[in-house]
Amino acid sequence: MTQTRAWKNFKRMQDVTVTAGLLIYAGAVVHAWRVLPGSAHLKTQLTLLFPAAFLLLFWVGPLVVPPVRRWLGRYVLMSFDAGFGQSVGSVIVAVGVLATAAGFIYLQVNGVAHGGRYPAGVFSGYGAGIGILLAQAFVVRRLEKQPDVRKRIEEG
Repeated sequence: MTQTRAWKNFKRMQDVTVTAGLLIYAGAVVHAWRVLPGSAHLKTQLTLLFPAAFLLLFWVGPLVVPPVRRWLGRYVLMSFDAGFGQSVGSVIVAVGVLATAAGFIYLQVNGVAHGGRYPAGVFSGYGAGIGILLAQAFVVRRLEKQPDVRKRIEEG
């Protein structure tokens, strides 16, 4: 199957957002381990275990629940039709959103050093976001196998 340039760029953008999200998250975890007070066990729970559970829930959930999978498939196709991931501007916006979320995590972690609340939910929320990005990347690959979508994305 020879895909259009637009579809290739769109599919690549899905992968880039997942990768950028994971790298940003890894940096936030490293920073949190250096700055946050508490035991290694607490830090492991709040920065790795709970977020991993949310990541899995929001990654696998949409793929195994048929109505959610169909809705996500329609959303992904609407994003493609709208031009997401096919221009420099949309790539910058997507990475900017991820960077803004990373900045929020960074501020929450630094706030603890100055008497703020422990940022437990921020890490889980970011984990859920990465899970959704992963689900979208998987849905893109499923969609391109459907005959009606295949016609739309093939050159020729």
